[in-house]
Amino acid sequence: MKIIRFIGKAILWLFTAVICLIVLAVVVIAVRYWTWAPDPMASFYGDHAVLCLGHRGAPEAAPENTISSFLAAEALGAHGIELDVMLSRDGEIAVIHNYELDATTSGKGPVKDYTMAELKQLDAGSWFHEAFAGERIPTLQEVIEIIDPQTLINIELKTESPATDGLEQAVVKVIQEHDLYDRVVVSSFNPIALLRVKWADKKIPVGLLYAPDLPRFLSEGWFIPLLRPEALHPEIRMVDEKYMEWARKKGYRVNVWTVNEAADLKRMLDLGVDGIITDRPDLLRQIMLERGMDN
Repeated sequence: MKIIRFIGKAILWLFTAVICLIVLAVVVIAVRYWTWAPDPMASFYGDHAVLCLGHRGAPEAAPENTISSFLAAEALGAHGIELDVMLSRDGEIAVIHNYELDATTSGKGPVKDYTMAELKQLDAGSWFHEAFAGERIPTLQEVIEIIDPQTLINIELKTESPATDGLEQAVVKVIQEHDLYDRVVVSSFNPIALLRVKWADKKIPVGLLYAPDLPRFLSEGWFIPLLRPEALHPEIRMVDEKYMEWARKKGYRVNVWTVNEAADLKRMLDLGVDGIITDRPDLLRQIMLERGMDN
């Protein structure tokens, strides 16, 4: 009986200790969150009233996430581009949105099953228009080297797993090698991936992507206190006066996606968002010019 009572007390003590540690961790995270202010990312936003970020480049003018699309976005007046990245089978950073190749290339199956050399053999433009036949899937390195040195870059990590395949570290390495700290923000729907970016290099600003139709722990931003991102990237349906009041009070930069209609673009400008990710950078710049805020 004494042994049973001893075991019972030991279990109770262990359970109590675990609960206390959890409570302590929650308190520490809460205190750090409420006493922390995001980096204003002044060098990234510069003197722009609102950033115009081309969603996957300019997908209404050229096939998305291709060199042609990014150059088109620049020509249409975008201050920066948003692009998606994932790893090829041999660890190269491929710029492509879908995990499967079928929708936007001549290939089939998962991107991760192909080496970068094999991906380079695929046609990534004919699906859009025959004029873009032969367009290739670019690497992140190629995009950085060909776009204007002043063009800003929103790199979205395409990953859903809490585990890593090395994508975060590969992207961090490219940012470091090209000294892109003032030109880049790394975003993802996966807060764990963004945490890994911060652990690898805390100087790299990150933006948490989220939307109202995601699981509750993602749609309500439960990871925000732990991640402490510099920017929030909400889907357009989430952004109203109440949202902006909360974001401003905390000091977050707000880059909203994906805003394409004139009425919505005007509403976002009226709400005072920091950046607008759009398929139509030319329309956004036109509206900004009409309002005297085209810089």
